Amino acid sequence: MEKKFVSEVINFFIRAIVGMTLIFFINQFVIPDDSSINVGLNALSFLTSGSLGIPGVCLLYGIVCYKIL
Repeated sequence: MEKKFVSEVINFFIRAIVGMTLIFFINQFVIPDDSSINVGLNALSFLTSGSLGIPGVCLLYGIVCYKIL
């Protein structure tokens, strides 16, 4: 049981780090500088990308795009 918990925690942090890195690169290199579609690097985006992975990052960008409509 402890081995499974440790595996889940490591998996969470790997997904969170990959998600935050993806958000950083999208904000820096994909989206223009004068755009308001940037997702912030904060605790909420860390938890979302850690729990949902890449679909969580897409969800964050979807929420930001919906907010500017």
